[in-house]
Amino acid sequence: MKKIMLSMFLGIATIAMVNTSKAQVSVNINIGSQPEWGPSGYNYAEYYYMPDIETYYYVPQKQFVYFSGNRWVFSAGLPPAHSNYNIYSGYKVVVNRPNAYKYFNDHKVKYARYKNYNNHQVIIKNKHDNGNHNGQYKKNGNGKGNSKGKGKGHGKGND
Repeated sequence: MKKIMLSMFLGIATIAMVNTSKAQVSVNINIGSQPEWGPSGYNYAEYYYMPDIETYYYVPQKQFVYFSGNRWVFSAGLPPAHSNYNIYSGYKVVVNRPNAYKYFNDHKVKYARYKNYNNHQVIIKNKHDNGNHNGQYKKNGNGKGNSKGKGKGHGKGND
């Protein structure tokens, strides 16, 4: 009887351990939904904060978020006071935090140094990477490789 009870206990313990050891992985990627004027190099961005105009852009809903008349406004366009603002050249800070605009006072102080920091950021539209890492950071070489060999590079080998 002890062997049966011990076997049942070990069986239940094994099942419990298998069920609790399953890994849960959650990866958020929204590369395709980021606007072409967004900063490059981010697999995920929830909000962009634009210090020049003290406005956020909510990436998932494609909406600008700004404070007006004692409330936060979600709009498809820039705030009327900044309708001529060039979003391509202005600096954007990626903020991955739910309801980022609720932390506006912190962001205003923390990112104040980026006001009028135009054209100092690579945007998605201007990133020339075709996925093979042949983008803007690739150095143009002479095609001879790093070898000190004396071959002509015609691929004929020593066969």
